[in-house]
Amino acid sequence: MFRSSVQRYSLIVLGSLMGLFACSAANTPGEVEVTGGKIKGTVTEQLVTYKGIPFAAPPVGELRWRPPQPVTPWTGVKETTDYGNDCMQLPFPSDAAPLGKTPAEDCLYANVWAPKDADGSTPVLVWIYGGGFVNGGASPAVYDGSEFAKNGVIFVSFNYRLGRFGFFAHPALTAEAKAAGDMLANYAYMDQIAALKWVNENIAAFGGDANNVTIMGESAGGGSVHAMMQAKQVRGLFNRAIIMSGGGRSLFGHRKVSEPVPGSLAGEQYGLNYAEKHGITGKDAEALAALRELSAQDIVDGFNLATLFNPSPTDKPTWAGGPMQDGEIITATTEDALRDGSVAKVDVMVGATSMDIGFNSFKTKAGLFASFGPYTDKARQVYDPAGDLPFQAVGYSVGQDRTMQEPARFVAEQMTAHGQKAFYYRFGTVAKSNDSPGAPHASDIPFFFNTVAAKYGDALTEQDAAAAETIHQYIVSFAKTGQPESDGAPAWQAFDPAQSNMLNMTRSGEMKHATDPWKARLDVVKAAVEHSN
Repeated sequence: MFRSSVQRYSLIVLGSLMGLFACSAANTPGEVEVTGGKIKGTVTEQLVTYKGIPFAAPPVGELRWRPPQPVTPWTGVKETTDYGNDCMQLPFPSDAAPLGKTPAEDCLYANVWAPKDADGSTPVLVWIYGGGFVNGGASPAVYDGSEFAKNGVIFVSFNYRLGRFGFFAHPALTAEAKAAGDMLANYAYMDQIAALKWVNENIAAFGGDANNVTIMGESAGGGSVHAMMQAKQVRGLFNRAIIMSGGGRSLFGHRKVSEPVPGSLAGEQYGLNYAEKHGITGKDAEALAALRELSAQDIVDGFNLATLFNPSPTDKPTWAGGPMQDGEIITATTEDALRDGSVAKVDVMVGATSMDIGFNSFKTKAGLFASFGPYTDKARQVYDPAGDLPFQAVGYSVGQDRTMQEPARFVAEQMTAHGQKAFYYRFGTVAKSNDSPGAPHASDIPFFFNTVAAKYGDALTEQDAAAAETIHQYIVSFAKTGQPESDGAPAWQAFDPAQSNMLNMTRSGEMKHATDPWKARLDVVKAAVEHSN
């Protein structure tokens, strides 16, 4: 009996130890299981970082110009300690966010920065990069998510296809997609949808709360946030949105897949022109097979942000310029979708930089002001009251107001009208080492991310660092609770159309919450736009 008791006790102890060892193995620091298999990241004192996680199969060969397909499961534990390839593109030297990885077609990878103590209730922020839909990636140093994770937010970034890989139409592709019941043309947006679904299905493994997700994007990434707000395929998968320099009126309105619209060819015609340039004719499966056999360099075709707006050398343009109304993901212009309330009902943070993108095609002040129609005199009063400002300066101000500033306020107005909170801002902070008269497009990113050290290096000043910390805390707070707050900084109140209130991030980094100082300018832009509609 005694031996039997000892044996039973020994078995209990052994079983307990085996259970302990099994538990330890299942909870190896930095090791989690996601769709496809187990991954292991990099563990530091505060964070666990995972880079290069496949969220879809490589879109190569027969998968070029198809919706993202499920990942192929792997065995063992995949090391996820470095970024995957950025998506295929032609980089350019003056990029504000230079890539950290070599571009390739095999590029559908996600990255996660998680607090070490994430407990399943940790809020999540998902980043969508910009780059005009022809450049960009998740690997630039200024997109590092460490500061978010240090402040209690799980940060996720991912790659999506660019250029002609991401947006392409051709009659043979349309036929293939219809036969398979697939979406078509906007492959970049399909990648973004797949990434958001991946987050929804897997973020709990990292300690994240799938019911507290904010999406954020800048420039083309901001336009992508608009697209995701319109896309029914991800409705309910995010709870808030941050739109940085993403426009908000005419997006998605200037081209369709099969139908020509005024001022633009149908997407399929651009595809036919491109195929003809490479000696491929016809609209059948044979033509599509030949297109898929072209090299990645041929698909890039020399396009990047530096060459994107060059005039076509022929009367048969080959690049449609990005997103198309496909009838599934994008069904309307951003303006129409916002007006009719067919976008996701989420709270938003929206704004632009103080020297954002602005184009002016007019040759004289008279022509520029005449474009305001019945508001010509009012436009002259608010933009050039004494009549002595240089034409270039006036044209730029009007251009950025039409492209970025007024559309951002329009988004705040419409979301407020639909019962959501909108937090409206203008980023004007300029690093001390920069002599720019205002904040250029994309200069807000390192401040929002608090990665100014990576951007400015030895030139970083205490003033720059303090401004970045203040702004970053607003973003963290919005991602956590939906209310942007920052210690010692002004309370950021939700947008009130009657007041046109905003947070003005000034040149020196001081935060001012007040009526928009450019209200009169934006009011006349709005009046002219709505008169012409």
